[in-house]
Amino acid sequence: MFKLIQHRCNKPLKRLFLGGILIAAFSGQNFAQTKSTPQLTRYVDPFIGTGGHGHVFMGADVPYGAVQLGPTNLSTGWDWCSGYHYSDSTITGFAHTRLSGTGIGDLGDISVMPVTGTVKLLKGVIGDQQSGYYSLFSHLEEKARPGYYSVRLKRYNIRAEMTASKRVGFHQYTFPAGEQPKIIIDLKPGTGWDTPVETYIRQENDTTVSGYRYSKGWAADQRIYFTAVFSKPIKKFIVSDSSTIKNGVELKGLGVIGMAEFDVKDSGPIKLKVAISPVSIENAKLNMKAEIPGWNFNAQVMKADAAWNKELSRIVIKSNDPQQMKIFYTSLYHTMIAPSVYNDVNRDYLGTDKKVYRNAGFTNYTTFSLWDTYRAAQPLLTLINSEKAGDVVNTFLAIYQQQGKLPVWHLMGNETDCMVGNPGMIALADAYLKGIKGFDKDLAYEALKASGMRNERGLSLLRKYGYIPADSTVESVAMGMEYAIADWGVAQVAKNRGNMDDYAYWSKRGAGYKSYFDTETRFMRGRFANNTWRTPFNPFHAIHRQDDYTEGTAWQYLWLVPQDVEGLIGLLGGDKPFAAKLDSLFTAKGSMGADSSPDISGLIGQYAHGNEPSHHITYMYAYVGQPYKTADKVRYIMDSLYTTQKDGLSGNEDVGQMSAWYIFSALGFYPENPSNGMYVFGSPVVNEATLKVGYGNTFQLSVKNNSKANKYIQSIVLNGKPYTKSFIMHSELIKGGKMVIQMGAKPSATWGIKAADRPYSVTQ
Repeated sequence: MFKLIQHRCNKPLKRLFLGGILIAAFSGQNFAQTKSTPQLTRYVDPFIGTGGHGHVFMGADVPYGAVQLGPTNLSTGWDWCSGYHYSDSTITGFAHTRLSGTGIGDLGDISVMPVTGTVKLLKGVIGDQQSGYYSLFSHLEEKARPGYYSVRLKRYNIRAEMTASKRVGFHQYTFPAGEQPKIIIDLKPGTGWDTPVETYIRQENDTTVSGYRYSKGWAADQRIYFTAVFSKPIKKFIVSDSSTIKNGVELKGLGVIGMAEFDVKDSGPIKLKVAISPVSIENAKLNMKAEIPGWNFNAQVMKADAAWNKELSRIVIKSNDPQQMKIFYTSLYHTMIAPSVYNDVNRDYLGTDKKVYRNAGFTNYTTFSLWDTYRAAQPLLTLINSEKAGDVVNTFLAIYQQQGKLPVWHLMGNETDCMVGNPGMIALADAYLKGIKGFDKDLAYEALKASGMRNERGLSLLRKYGYIPADSTVESVAMGMEYAIADWGVAQVAKNRGNMDDYAYWSKRGAGYKSYFDTETRFMRGRFANNTWRTPFNPFHAIHRQDDYTEGTAWQYLWLVPQDVEGLIGLLGGDKPFAAKLDSLFTAKGSMGADSSPDISGLIGQYAHGNEPSHHITYMYAYVGQPYKTADKVRYIMDSLYTTQKDGLSGNEDVGQMSAWYIFSALGFYPENPSNGMYVFGSPVVNEATLKVGYGNTFQLSVKNNSKANKYIQSIVLNGKPYTKSFIMHSELIKGGKMVIQMGAKPSATWGIKAADRPYSVTQ
């Protein structure tokens, strides 16, 4: 969950239910949903996570779309990484690209702002609207749901509405009568984090404006092309580079602005379609022609809603708790904002090597926050959308061929190298071992090994010493432990292929976490090249980006061994000492210090649910025959750290990972180790669930006697037969079938207790 990178990197729309059919009002027109697909968008509240430190995207989009069209506040800073924070009341425009739930604010490209009257062609300064073109707004006049956003700009009394397709943003602006409509296209601002290096705008005819924006920021070389078509003829077009304003048809500069003026006598809303492309203006035009050729705004709202319902219906749940339904489907919605499509309708895309690849044989994606998402969000995609998971793998392999390694944190054709470890290797091993189809397995194996053998980011030191010395780099413990998880996955792929020499080599590297374990303190600790420990040592203390851990403390990193829980149990002295130490994690109290990362949030003792390295920890109890403790902890987290409020997340959403944890946990199982294909049971909160799994199969879950008090699994019946294990394999789930879970108010004395029924690390 990368944030604060220093040296590196309203009220919700009211809904009316009539006979089980959702009737939603948009643009003054009602439409009824069909009954063929479950109408699940009614449970999604996009405002959840826009407050606090959630950093989620607000606006209109479709699942995995290249376009995320939404408002940009005038304020900037960490809590405005997505461009919008619920605490704000300013809008400077509506941009077409966003990051959702991250800790840095690149993107925010191609900003559109409707205005009236005389305005300065600058965003302006907070507290002085006359200093620029920004406007105030009220949350009482703001509406949002999947695929639709609207707000009234108070300064101009303009009603702004927007929807989207994958590559096209569709705007509709209703201006006050008697005022001359003007629409600004500003290519200078992002969300305050990146800097434009070249921008260009050109009026092609009386309805079309095109151009591009090149910028640098966290992602060093970002390129986006666009074409914008208005529903009414442009009366006058003005261009500016912030220093001069002139009438004209085109302008190139560091941050150019175009403003289209329209005839005041024209009545009705002005509509605007903006298509984007990573390749060219010509491809942007193809995207618009293919995706939104007409001008029916309400029809596109319905199409976007239908697209969301189709994707959300990959998991259909039943619950007696309306709040639970809202949290679940908002979470699922958050996992489907990214990865984002990064090609055109003709399958052209821009590679990491800045070459254009024509007519690719797969859908190319971007926005891979893999240090976060390899833990649950990528496995969720693998489970419920195998076809898309195949395209993601092919994207990974294309990135490998273009940059020589699998992605670390990839954005807009750029490798940012953000965060530690090799998370792309873990995600690829996950897909490989779970039987995802449609990619070159030999190339995948090559990519895994090559990525782990590079001489960068501490890897050469790891091969030399068997660990990464703390006097060679910061974050050495976190770096080495993450590498061990990735290397373990390569070992399992080697075993799957029958290459036992490789299996032995990578297995040894996968056990490298043991080099950081100090038997005296019983924590993972920074070790110098001369084999001595870093001193002084305080397991509670953290210095952001300057100590041995990444956004965490020794208390949290002790448990970062999802690939070999048995090995960690051995280091801690066996089942009982392991369980006692794990118990203490949730009760230990101590100061992290003034320089700790704000990402270490959602604390229960020293367990930090607001950051990803903790996400698997509660499920470790099952490995020592105490599944009831997992049930206690996950129920508490779901009840306390996920809410329907604006600050309903305990940390950054992180491109779907925070929500993916909830989805799995609400269903009652979680991928403790993503690469071994095993899901560990916890405590389901849903009453029923139907999952689309594998390639065309359906898995049904029925939870009996479920309630807040009845949180302990008593027994499981799988396809009509008793099932005593506290885990289930991916290979079993994707066959389809039916599972019935019986719940109770007291821990079971038998279910999941025996050694033979406990989860384990190396599976066949």
